[in-house]
Amino acid sequence: MAQQKKKWRAPVQKNDQLEGEVVDLTHEGLGVVKVDQYPLFVEGALTGETIQYKVIKTGKKFGFGRLEKVIEASPNRVDIVDKVYAQTGTMSLQHLTYDAQLAFKKEQVEKVLTKIAKLPDVKVNDVIGMDNPYGYRNKAQVPVRKIDGRLTTGFFRKNSHDLIPLEDFVIQDPKIDEAIVKVRDIMRRYHVKPYDEIDHKGWLRHIIVRRGYYTQQLMLVLVTTTSDFHRQDEIIEAIKKELPELVSIIQNINSEKTNVILGDESTVLFGTDAYQDQLLGFTFTISHQSFYQVNPLQTEKLYQTAVEYAGLTGEETVIDAYSGIGTMTLALAKEAKHVYGMEIVEPAVKNAKENAELNGVTNVSFETGPAEDIIVAWAKEGRHVDTIVVDPPRKGLASEFIEAVLTMKPQKMIYVSCNPSTLARDLKLLNEGGYDVKRVQPIDMFPQTTHVETVCLLTRK
Repeated sequence: MAQQKKKWRAPVQKNDQLEGEVVDLTHEGLGVVKVDQYPLFVEGALTGETIQYKVIKTGKKFGFGRLEKVIEASPNRVDIVDKVYAQTGTMSLQHLTYDAQLAFKKEQVEKVLTKIAKLPDVKVNDVIGMDNPYGYRNKAQVPVRKIDGRLTTGFFRKNSHDLIPLEDFVIQDPKIDEAIVKVRDIMRRYHVKPYDEIDHKGWLRHIIVRRGYYTQQLMLVLVTTTSDFHRQDEIIEAIKKELPELVSIIQNINSEKTNVILGDESTVLFGTDAYQDQLLGFTFTISHQSFYQVNPLQTEKLYQTAVEYAGLTGEETVIDAYSGIGTMTLALAKEAKHVYGMEIVEPAVKNAKENAELNGVTNVSFETGPAEDIIVAWAKEGRHVDTIVVDPPRKGLASEFIEAVLTMKPQKMIYVSCNPSTLARDLKLLNEGGYDVKRVQPIDMFPQTTHVETVCLLTRK
């Protein structure tokens, strides 16, 4: 009779109270404690600490623990601003000194270059940080719900849709926080019904505020379930009175049962669907649907790095894939012969064309559509390009995009990434296809969080 295979059991069980040393941090900033080589992830714990923790979940490969007590603290530990920011996940590294946050982010980029890209010898520069790593976000998307019978704004508890009331987000521009509270109070005064996602009733789903760092212009977007707007004129007048910097009020209608914030239909209630800000001496018009980097000071450093790495002489033809409203396109155009922007979001392309005209930049063209489709078609046509700049979403580059780059054979490629893992995956393919990774510069666009932006220079071998 065949021997029955013994059922595997984790070396720890749920509700076990344990002590251990934290040996590492995950890319999500969770402390790693090991029991017989079985890893447990503990939020709020730091490398080198001795902690007491409770096992809350076990799986086949790893488990999770809850931090009960720090027995021996890391020298990099600082007092947290408030535990609410850990509960919402908006400041997952608030317990770590800022210098240590930058070192952690550099290490994350180094790890993926070694493990995923198989490029252990590529040097990663120190992360470019901020002098003041708070109050930097120029955009807030705040859910609206009913708490204790009142319309309330705040943020969802991590991995849930339970709203935690919040007025001060700490990493957002303080003027944006103030604006949200003022709009909330007006909505309360006029007895506006907040959205209830369980029975899909109520009217106001989200309040979105965007603010120009240099212009101080405010845009307000009210996301509602229907196009009806009870006492619209009175509410709009009250908001304008409270927020004199306001240049645009948009009503966006989202009637779907969905986690997606914006719907497809919008109405301009005041001003136009645009506000303006400046970057590197250029003025940009931004619509409510257009992507615009949320940290203006660090965005300037990001674009300066990308332009420096491109090393343009005025003779080059450049592609700026995922060009958005043309922010990086215009910065590149200052140094290039011609820059072609590619963007899938139509309102962003419209903004990009307006921004080129607004700034008197004539050596740019913008294409509407998925960057991978356009570049594949151009590669088949045999178009010549000297430099390609990419700033893709978190999922990175499509495989057909990479194939098209390898067909076009540009001399240089600048890869701007918001996700080190997909960056490393793509760098491996580009390296195998004939490109050397010459420079890697991480930039801290999102202080107090685990996210890091990276600029890479690749050149043809």
